Amino acid sequence: MINNITDIQADNAGSTLAASPLGGNEGGLVRVGILGAAGYTGGELIRLLINHPSAEIVFANSESNAGNLVSDVHEGLYGDTDLVFTNEMPFDKVDVVFFCFGHGKSRQFLAEHKIPANVKIIDLAQDFRLAEEGNDYVYGLPEINKERIAKAQHVANPGCFATCIQLGLLPAAKLGLVKGDIAVNAITGSTGAGQKPGATTHFSWRNCNMSIYKAFNHQHVPEIRQSLTQVQGSLDAEIDFIPYRGDFARGIFATAVVKTDAPIEDIVAAYKDFYKDAAFTHYSDKAIDMKQAVNTNKALVHCDKFGNKLLITSCIDNLLKGAVGQAVQNMNIMFGINESEGLRLKASAF
Repeated sequence: MINNITDIQADNAGSTLAASPLGGNEGGLVRVGILGAAGYTGGELIRLLINHPSAEIVFANSESNAGNLVSDVHEGLYGDTDLVFTNEMPFDKVDVVFFCFGHGKSRQFLAEHKIPANVKIIDLAQDFRLAEEGNDYVYGLPEINKERIAKAQHVANPGCFATCIQLGLLPAAKLGLVKGDIAVNAITGSTGAGQKPGATTHFSWRNCNMSIYKAFNHQHVPEIRQSLTQVQGSLDAEIDFIPYRGDFARGIFATAVVKTDAPIEDIVAAYKDFYKDAAFTHYSDKAIDMKQAVNTNKALVHCDKFGNKLLITSCIDNLLKGAVGQAVQNMNIMFGINESEGLRLKASAF
């Protein structure tokens, strides 16, 4: 029999964290700057922050759209904001900057620009996700790193596939079940490829179609391994991950198969215990579907057992829990705000 988890990572004990000082402007709002604000993640981040009661957008930077109304680019924001894109970057007027760059561009930007030491950074690219000497970025997965995020000056926001897959596997790792190679399949929406049109994103190709890409070689696998190792203590297993392109706009649905003789009742109890204090990650007793999570910051997880095969399903919205929703969640933690502030969103499910 497996003992119930009683020591979810010390990082996550309790739901109240020591508050960091809020921004210095009138009303105590966190003053926000956004770099790369014209893409999908930038647009979703603006959508969240203009409705966040404890945050204020000071600038939304886009070199190519400077002077244009944000709502002329992110058309779903018509009537919600009169914010205008700028090519300026007044870092002295903000408390936190979100990097909504493509992968590899964050390091380049920091090599060419100086951000004041007192300004916090939340990077949505993969540049700083892996621990290495000289990297002070905390990996921004609150389910295992909440206390470290609360004290961090710099946070590396996890990848979308990595978030969905990790949240499915982490309780199993806590139980020491990730021993043999793990077969993982996950399908993502077209927004995961970014806003720039490509051969595999335009409608006539994507519609009613499906394909795999980067099989066994996806860039998110190293960060998945890093988190599983952190929780389990060691990891010798391979993560055999096959990503799929789906013919829908947003969402990720993942399955993982772990071989174990542990009773399903003990596994389910351990999963529920692991996520009992999580603000947005929930174990479901019923089978899950992707629309339950789309348009929310939720991650949903479910387990089934077939002989010695444990089937784990998990789902998220790739733009929210897989990107900017989790980034705002991390901002809340960093500034001592209620973790779910600005993130109480309605799912697209009926």
